[in-house]
Amino acid sequence: MIKVFNRVAVELFEGNIVMQYGYTAIVNAANAELRPGGGVAGGIHWAAGPKLEEECKALAPISPGEAVITEGYNLPNRFVIHTLGPVYGLNKNERGLLQRCYMNSLLLADKEKIDSIAFPAISTGAFGYPMREAAEIALKTIIDMTGQLQNIKFIRMVLVNTAAYNLFEEVFQNLVLQDNI
Repeated sequence: MIKVFNRVAVELFEGNIVMQYGYTAIVNAANAELRPGGGVAGGIHWAAGPKLEEECKALAPISPGEAVITEGYNLPNRFVIHTLGPVYGLNKNERGLLQRCYMNSLLLADKEKIDSIAFPAISTGAFGYPMREAAEIALKTIIDMTGQLQNIKFIRMVLVNTAAYNLFEEVFQNLVLQDNI
């Protein structure tokens, strides 16, 4: 599903975040130390190779909502933007922190003149954020941010399976109808 907002195409896509050919940057749902781990961070580090971890050492630690950028190394993407999502039920103001993950990633990408970026569903894996609430926050934040972006023309939400894709699609359609977008 693709919809255009303020000259920026926003797309939902079922797939693997490390297989986003044609996108200049992907977003890593990172841990505070920017180290390989499980889930998205582990997959990105494994696919990018050991130089990614070396570059990340100088940038860590990061706080929830913060975003930093590295090279993509062996990935099909030039850059990786690393952001630390909130742990659901543990971090205070988890909604605001999750919004800042998307906002800060987009602002950093736009500042770096990146034209296309692919996001995973941040904090919905090991960090336990409920998928529907995370989808509402992610999509609303992305749509709201499109008016501020000068360089980004394509934003993709990469959903790991059909159930996640279907839920995001439902939320996306509701947001579009709700706001007459």
